[in-house]
Amino acid sequence: MIKVVYPGTFDPPHLGHLDIVKRSCEIFDSVVVAIAKNPRRHLLFSMEERMDMFRRMVECLGDKVEVKGFDGLLVDFMAREGIKVIVRGVRLFTDFEYELQIAMNNYKLAKVETVFMMPSQDYIHISSTIVRDIASYCGDLKGLVHIYVEEKLREKFSCK
Repeated sequence: MIKVVYPGTFDPPHLGHLDIVKRSCEIFDSVVVAIAKNPRRHLLFSMEERMDMFRRMVECLGDKVEVKGFDGLLVDFMAREGIKVIVRGVRLFTDFEYELQIAMNNYKLAKVETVFMMPSQDYIHISSTIVRDIASYCGDLKGLVHIYVEEKLREKFSCK
């Protein structure tokens, strides 16, 4: 049985993230979405809020997906969970360059492998930064985020 981890801050989670999880479920036996606390970044949502939103997004996938939070090094979380493979979504060459450095260091630290996946063409243009920017102006989020995430963003930015 191959269990993988899909890590990130997911602030907020969007349909590109869901696409990677769905496609990972088709390849691997189970996926743990690992949501980083990441105190070094100024985040819009708490770890608990991000976990709640992601859990709502993946309800349709049943017990193949777990959503967990973590603080600290990803490889330490993976060791506790008994996972040896990371799935990372990459949209652009600049994403790949950064992700490759992280993958190489994770392998050096703990001999974990990283599998890179490109989002489907329908979602390759979406990023959490863009979603936050659109939401901050109460813009249309249709096709970018799950309806529950949209509700939470509208609440956060006091949009009607």
